Amino acid sequence: MASVLITVSGPDKPGVTGVLFTALSAHRVEVLDVDQVVIRGALTLGVLVATPGDPESLQEHVEQAMHSLGMRVSVAIDRAGDDERRSATHIVVVLGRPLQASAIGALARTFGDIGVNIETITRIADYPVTGLELSVTAPDDEQLRSAVAAVGTRAGVDIAVQRSGLARRAKRLIVFDVDSTLITGEVIEMLADHTGTRADVERITAAAMRGELDFAESLRERVAMLAGLDAAVLDQVGESLELTPGARTTIRTLKRLGYKCGIVSGGFTQVAAHLVRELDLDFVAANTLEVVDGRLTGRVEGEIVDRAGKARALERFASLSGVPMDQTVAVGDGANDIDMLTTAGLGIAFNAKPIVADAADTALNQPFLDPVLFILGITREEVEEADAADGHLRRVPLA
Repeated sequence: MASVLITVSGPDKPGVTGVLFTALSAHRVEVLDVDQVVIRGALTLGVLVATPGDPESLQEHVEQAMHSLGMRVSVAIDRAGDDERRSATHIVVVLGRPLQASAIGALARTFGDIGVNIETITRIADYPVTGLELSVTAPDDEQLRSAVAAVGTRAGVDIAVQRSGLARRAKRLIVFDVDSTLITGEVIEMLADHTGTRADVERITAAAMRGELDFAESLRERVAMLAGLDAAVLDQVGESLELTPGARTTIRTLKRLGYKCGIVSGGFTQVAAHLVRELDLDFVAANTLEVVDGRLTGRVEGEIVDRAGKARALERFASLSGVPMDQTVAVGDGANDIDMLTTAGLGIAFNAKPIVADAADTALNQPFLDPVLFILGITREEVEEADAADGHLRRVPLA
């Protein structure tokens, strides 16, 4: 049997696909592959078939049918019938704001240099970033990841690489760090505003997040500066937290899909409780500030949720939920998130320090959390269709 590749292009209109397949059915062909895309009203439709009959007769019939609709058509015949279809080995997600043609060009050239073939390209997002998903066939996993990381750095775009297959869409549990990840600020610094020690707390926090200080010791030192603070301030700060743009959409979408969602924080349970209620989270792990007679003592109760503690919390939540570790996702930005990110099936560094980005599976450097969805294979169109059905659809103008 000869294989025939038919490519139809022209203005998108009803009936094109039907007319094409009606013409093909007259020749008793076997359909091997189909791909269709519409960009700004322009249709490109590709169909690969195997025919037991005369391929020239098939070509003539298809050309007449498509020309009758005002469509352009090209037909390539392979008489050997060599259908060398390949399955993509990896999914590469490219995100930018804006996403420049130069970045895609640099990525494509790099693919050519290392023998990577692009099988398909699909747009997955136009808001709040532009996102493309490329399915590719790569001979070497490590080489692919190293090469695209270099392109992303040079081009100023985020590029995530994952193995293709069911595992990508099989994730079922996700945990977020809180400070500078799920929310825009650092809770302990907000509390320190009320004791006049913010500058000292900020300095220690920054060093801890870079991995220069032991987290547990740095936390004790900072909490000691809060001694005597009225415990009512904890609720005041909790009620004033500002979510990272896209956080509400991201968690709402994941919960629709059946994910268990939680927070694992080096912050404080008294403040995190506000996020649990607001976002309907399934679990929380954080530190508890000791309160005596309505005031903070400057101490933390119980075991501190530090770098190792965050990983243990993720494992505990996965066990309670009956979710294998390879189906978990963790998102964080600081050095104390590294163990959690490397323990999860997929670790995403979010606007992270270099030491954290290097340890994670992929890194996002956008001021929005929505791209987490795109990395997980969920498109903006799917998100907005669900939001529209629930009456939540809203696009906030971007600065």
